[in-house]
Amino acid sequence: MLLFAFVVAAAIFSTSNALYPSSSEVVELTPSNFDKLVVQSDDVWIVEFFAPWCGHCQSLVPEYSKAAKALKGVVKVGAVDADAHKSLGSRFGVSGFPTLKVFGSNKNKPEDYRGARTAQGLVDAGFKALRDAVDDRLGGKRSGGGGSSGGSGSDKDVIELTDSNFATKVLESEDLWLVEFYAPWCGHCKNLAPHWAKAATELKGKVKVGALDATAHTYMASKYGVQGYPTIKIFNAGKKDSSSVEDYNGGRTASDIVNFALDKLAENIPPPEVKELSSNEVLKEACGEHPLCVVSVLPHILDCQSKCRNEFIDMLKDLGEKYKKKMWGWVWTEAGKQPALEDGLEIGGFGYPAMAVVNAKKMKFSILRGSFSADGINEFLRDLSYGRGSTAPLRGAELPKIEESEPWDGKDGALPVEDDIDLSDVSLDDKDEL
Repeated sequence: MLLFAFVVAAAIFSTSNALYPSSSEVVELTPSNFDKLVVQSDDVWIVEFFAPWCGHCQSLVPEYSKAAKALKGVVKVGAVDADAHKSLGSRFGVSGFPTLKVFGSNKNKPEDYRGARTAQGLVDAGFKALRDAVDDRLGGKRSGGGGSSGGSGSDKDVIELTDSNFATKVLESEDLWLVEFYAPWCGHCKNLAPHWAKAATELKGKVKVGALDATAHTYMASKYGVQGYPTIKIFNAGKKDSSSVEDYNGGRTASDIVNFALDKLAENIPPPEVKELSSNEVLKEACGEHPLCVVSVLPHILDCQSKCRNEFIDMLKDLGEKYKKKMWGWVWTEAGKQPALEDGLEIGGFGYPAMAVVNAKKMKFSILRGSFSADGINEFLRDLSYGRGSTAPLRGAELPKIEESEPWDGKDGALPVEDDIDLSDVSLDDKDEL
């Protein structure tokens, strides 16, 4: 009985110390599995070092879990109980909780995550680390986790597909697949082979890359209308049906294939949040953690009530969805609420609503001079994404200071109520004034 009670008590204690349940997409990491899963893998990882008793760690759980779910199949998300496994915390210089680290190109020297502790901030950091890691590999570097040197790739990373295994491996999976239908005698297929193998290696753990000999396995080739070689088909992530299959018409180099696949993955990430500028932290996260940030100044609430303002915000959200693969930050504020921002971005002289796009890395900005409409903003952002448009340096070569303020409560504005004037002690008798 004593032994049973001890086992039950230990189980209860263990459960109480776990922030993430076994059903969570957050992977539990310990000294026994850390090197194998993180350091020795080709995957990009975001790892939280936490203590179960830490209030900030407990507050992070919903956002961290949301990020893990959004990054499933793309970037790994894990958590270490650094209170129980002090050796791991010490190994990576953890001195407070929670500490978040990104294990990207160099697994032995992870980067500290200093962005917003939101799902969106974590997702953005994950995709940035993923792109950096892939760029390094295409340039001939490898992650610190091992694997073959160089960027030539290996045939072993290309999954061999047949008529008999196609449904199980491709159609019944949730993964994004790129499938080459080839013929062994085809010259173009032979030329593609090293690029296909290299792309498979760089995309390992993120996108499945397969090849099917269409001369030997004719059923699947016929089903998908293959008439020439090589034919490349995209089987999109999620449930597979006829609408999820597309032809690949992009370039045939490893770089072309990898960049296309990563863009496809990015289509599944949630759109960016359009946040109100209520603190310096919001501006720093939007502009400092992203390649560009889109700053909108909307009319004062008395000039544009809740319905009008929400229409503007909804339009910005739609544009954020359209440009989400760019990984930009999106923020807004009310006219007159952040004078230093308007002055620094030279927005005030153009009326409201107004917009500027900031490149915090280069400390430059560009102003929307066209209409503040879906078409006008889209044209403005499209030009910027192609490197067109005029820019100006930020004053003082720093981001403007943001005044701390209460976020908008979502309600209509109202004029301030004037205090009633008490005239009871005022004599209105003209004779008293003579």
